[in-house]
Amino acid sequence: MARVAFIGLGNMGGGMAANLAKNGHDVRAFDLSEDALARAKEAGCLAVENAAEACDGAEAVVTMLPAGRHVEDVYTGAIFDAAPKSAILIDCSTIDVETARRVAEAASQKGLTMVDAPVSGGIAAAAGGTLTFMVGGAEDAFRRAEPFLADMGKAVIHAGGAGAGQAAKICNNMLLGATMVATGEAFVLAQKLGLDLQRFYDIASVSSGQSWSMTSYCPVPGVGPETPADRDWQGGFAAALMLKDLRLAMDAAASVGADTPMGARAAELYQRFSDNGEAGRDFSGIIRMLGLADGD
Repeated sequence: MARVAFIGLGNMGGGMAANLAKNGHDVRAFDLSEDALARAKEAGCLAVENAAEACDGAEAVVTMLPAGRHVEDVYTGAIFDAAPKSAILIDCSTIDVETARRVAEAASQKGLTMVDAPVSGGIAAAAGGTLTFMVGGAEDAFRRAEPFLADMGKAVIHAGGAGAGQAAKICNNMLLGATMVATGEAFVLAQKLGLDLQRFYDIASVSSGQSWSMTSYCPVPGVGPETPADRDWQGGFAAALMLKDLRLAMDAAASVGADTPMGARAAELYQRFSDNGEAGRDFSGIIRMLGLADGD
């Protein structure tokens, strides 16, 4: 097994680092949060004092950070100088495509190899090692990163060159955000028309209206498989994170002149949902704002 530096131990990164340790890697973990470091230590990682120390002797460096500015700061301020030239750099954060490409180019100029590998699956998948990774980078870089990503997920897919992983992630989540809004609208309309919501689910889940938001992540409590809706829409994928991804998608669309009216409307609705004090609630909870009546 390999020595792996892991930087960024939040809700997603903590579970990912734990799975690397579980699979036998020597994980040197760093985060600004002492609580996060303590949890990583309990999971079998070695907690270190800074990012540079984590990178010392690493064969792979994995980062999971909040935004593009954090990624750029950590790589240019610590990782590029501390990581061995032989290490594969893997950024699993969800950030804008431009920053991902700029940091990858800077890595190349330093003689380092890097991929962007954002994830899909949420907190439960991060803890369970069932994430999907969308990877951007050269073919040889992907092959070097793939074994480490496979130890944290169920699917590792090469999306293309540098930044392609980020592009795939924001396109995927724009589709998810818009689909969840439409799914919520359909359930609210069905309810107002007097339909039993379980029966509507039984019909739509095997008809042309079927989607992942319907059958795998149903936003209605007590309908379909267990989802955050059955826990008062707590846990899962926070509305604030969906809003972040939709904003990234809208910025990307503007940069290339793409017309995304459904994505734009979804961003507006998630902005309103978050402004209403629901930023920490699971994104499927937007069905409450759309008018789902209590008791269903």
